[in-house]
Amino acid sequence: MDFHIKNMVCRRCISAVDSELHKHGLNPVNIQLGIATISEENISEDIKSALTKGLKDLGFEMLDSNVSRVVEKIKSLIIDKVHHHDRLDLKVNWSDYIAEQLHQDYNNLSSLFSSVEGITIEQYIIRQKIEKTKELLIYDEKNLSEIAFLLEYSSVQHLSTQFKKVTGLTPSQFKRMREPVLHRKALDSI
Repeated sequence: MDFHIKNMVCRRCISAVDSELHKHGLNPVNIQLGIATISEENISEDIKSALTKGLKDLGFEMLDSNVSRVVEKIKSLIIDKVHHHDRLDLKVNWSDYIAEQLHQDYNNLSSLFSSVEGITIEQYIIRQKIEKTKELLIYDEKNLSEIAFLLEYSSVQHLSTQFKKVTGLTPSQFKRMREPVLHRKALDSI
């Protein structure tokens, strides 16, 4: 049996969901961003309700509709690619990648995503890349040129322009802030 779970954005989320499933006596077979598979075929409504509440207390949400599941899968693919890889694939074609991963037409996925989220998939990708840029600037591990290369921007100027458009600040202004961490967003709230 599969559970589709919203707001799973990192490996710690997978661990938290795993613990919550075990807490309710369920046996996870596989847990990935956005989906948990358990060995049980059927569970009681009481257990499902308790699990739903437990996950909600941890900041997750059980998804019931197919539309919500598809949107969450798109988000998970983007978050995983931007935040959990050493470097984006050279010249990643997002539309091909998403369509291939979900085995659906990209135009349909794009329309569905926009109708639910109120922004395009491309805008969502940019927001995720800007959050990754903020993280790398805060930790001071890479300079802007290295960040632009890592996130597949055509130039530092392109990254800087998008950064300012999204945050209202240049990367340098952001880095000089007293508390830049306060201006970061949780990945599930983007």
